[in-house]
Amino acid sequence: MSECPCGSGLDFNKCCEPYLSGQRKPSTAEQTMRARYTAYTRADMAFIASTLHPEAREDHDEESARRWAEGSQWLGLEIRATEDGGDGDDEGAVEFVARYRDAKGMLQSHHELSLFTRVDGEWRFRDSRSPPQEQVRREAPKVGRNDPCSCGSGKKYKKCCGRAG
Repeated sequence: MSECPCGSGLDFNKCCEPYLSGQRKPSTAEQTMRARYTAYTRADMAFIASTLHPEAREDHDEESARRWAEGSQWLGLEIRATEDGGDGDDEGAVEFVARYRDAKGMLQSHHELSLFTRVDGEWRFRDSRSPPQEQVRREAPKVGRNDPCSCGSGKKYKKCCGRAG
C-alpha cells in the first residue's frame, strides 16, 4: 500500500483510488479536488474530464493537460481553505497550492481557488480564480529618508541605518 498523492495521509486504495476507478463518487468538493490532483499525478485525463462542469468542458484542452501532467513531477497538494461544498451544499470552493517540478526542472507552485458545483448529485469543477490576497500591514511606522533614525542616534535615517552600502 502507498500513501495517496493528495496528501490526506491515507493509503491510495482507501482515499482517491475508489474515485478514480469509478467505484465511488466524491461526496464533497474537497474530495473532488483531492481526487483531481491525484488524477493529474497519474495523467488520468478521463477522470479529469469526468469531473468537469459542462460549461468548463468547452475550454478544456485534454492533450495539453496530458502533456503538462506527464511532464511534471508532482510534489504535493496543500488544501488552504474550503467554503461550503459539503453534503447539504450545491456549490463549494477549495483554495489549494499544488507543488510540482515542471518539464524544465523548475520548481513550481500553483495557487488557486477552485469553484465546484453539484450537477446531478455529483461535484464538478466549474471555474477557478486567483485566491484572495492578504494585505500586508506594516507593524512599525514608516520612516522617511529625512526623518530621525529610529535607532535613536539623532542622525537622519538616510545618514544612519538607511545608508546604502
